[in-house]
Amino acid sequence: MSSATARLAAVHGPLSAQTLRADFPGLATTVHGKPLAYLDNAASTQRPRAVMDALTTYEVEMHANVHRGVHARSDRATAAFEGARERTRGWLNALSADEIVFTRGATESINLVARCMDGRMDADSEIVLTGMEHHSNIVPWQQLCERTGAKIRVAPVLDSGALDMAALSGLIGGNTRLVAVTHVSNALGVINPVAEICELARRAGAPILIDGAQAAGHIPLDVQELGCDFYALSGHKMYAPTGIGALYARKPWLDDLPPFLGGGEMILEVRFDGTTYNDPPHKFEAGTPNISGAVGLGAAMDYLAGHGLERLAALEHGLLEYATERLQDEPGLKIIGTASPKSAVVSFVIDGIHPHDLGTVLDHEGVAIRAGHHCAMPLMDRFGVPGTSRASFAFYNTHEEVDRLVAGIGTARKLLGQA
Repeated sequence: MSSATARLAAVHGPLSAQTLRADFPGLATTVHGKPLAYLDNAASTQRPRAVMDALTTYEVEMHANVHRGVHARSDRATAAFEGARERTRGWLNALSADEIVFTRGATESINLVARCMDGRMDADSEIVLTGMEHHSNIVPWQQLCERTGAKIRVAPVLDSGALDMAALSGLIGGNTRLVAVTHVSNALGVINPVAEICELARRAGAPILIDGAQAAGHIPLDVQELGCDFYALSGHKMYAPTGIGALYARKPWLDDLPPFLGGGEMILEVRFDGTTYNDPPHKFEAGTPNISGAVGLGAAMDYLAGHGLERLAALEHGLLEYATERLQDEPGLKIIGTASPKSAVVSFVIDGIHPHDLGTVLDHEGVAIRAGHHCAMPLMDRFGVPGTSRASFAFYNTHEEVDRLVAGIGTARKLLGQA
């Protein structure tokens, strides 16, 4: 059997974390002399060899500036860059590649929309958010309100971590000029009913933006089916490089909104008495883009699609169930965010142990988690905690790593006097 045939058989055969881990050389490292158990995937995922190989191929064989050159190498770079745009279009099932704007990540995507909405807001306008938003989906709207006099209204979160849909429905009305919600809570892992929320926004005639940073690498997406106006994603949370992401926006919005930044590439003609802007998406991509990052993002999407996103998600769900079962039996441990459905995130607090202290002890055991407010301080306030410990799983994690997390909690109890 050839190596290519063997690889194809592996892709379409049974999946296991053990076989997938071989694709991620970054996992085969040690921390403080112990094997790494990387359980901080909601912050940033590790990258497969296929992505790193694609980056190397681009840098060695293709690198040049895009769209502007008349030589062969520039043509190859442009083809790779625009190929990644088409790959992203397919990942989201956007109607056209012209609806995909490359950005530095979900944060910049949200800021782009917020900075371009000034002309649509006034003192009577309302922006509807939820109580579980990441700071990146709060601060840009606060800044928009400071510039325009608009007001933010916030849908509450229930004790289970679920969004209060009845309250959200009551907030979306005639003065709503924008709805912005997270698809998956980064702090809780709770998956919001975004299709239902999009329908509520449509009935009110309000555009809706979905922060998909935690969803795009784990949940099959169809922006046409969802009916959203904007969808933001980050590459580094879906096995791609840092510093690359994308904004999906329906073409009428991109045609109508003003540019975000000025400079090269986003223009058709520049004179000192005026400028004619380029067509979307280039109107929103001033300057030389992150070409290699886009290539890496496309390669990451190819890797996930090659294995089947649904099959990979099934592995993650199995980890979520196992971790939940193990952790909920720990004395004094409370899981924050128990509503279903959930992504593979378990956020918890332990009586008498600060999350930062637990994170430090676990690090010395080779277990990497996230500890703190997770850029969701209003949500922490809602649950009356300064922060949580968060274990977030990818398909390459194992049950044994969950066991090491639980054992590390026991070590922390002993060291911190909680045994």
